[in-house]
Amino acid sequence: MIAPVDATAGAALPPEIRAAGKSAQEQYRSALAFERVLLGQVTTAMQSTIGGPEGAGAATEAYKNMLPDTLADAVISGGGLGLASDLVRALRTDRP
Repeated sequence: MIAPVDATAGAALPPEIRAAGKSAQEQYRSALAFERVLLGQVTTAMQSTIGGPEGAGAATEAYKNMLPDTLADAVISGGGLGLASDLVRALRTDRP
């Protein structure tokens, strides 16, 4: 299996996360990494429910196997689905 690219490295931080300090930024990146893993698993499960072309070769199968991770990386690098921000807000203890 090919190691996934760290899509969280290039993701823009929301303004409230930037203002909250380094700890919140680290929490956000961790939550974004969790969101990326979750997206990868969901897209893999979705892909397993559809059939492929009959007689597909090894190259087609290889590209088909890369699609879920590529899709998850693209979504995360675009800011994700919003789950990471919600997770950080829910887990923060330094505010009322």
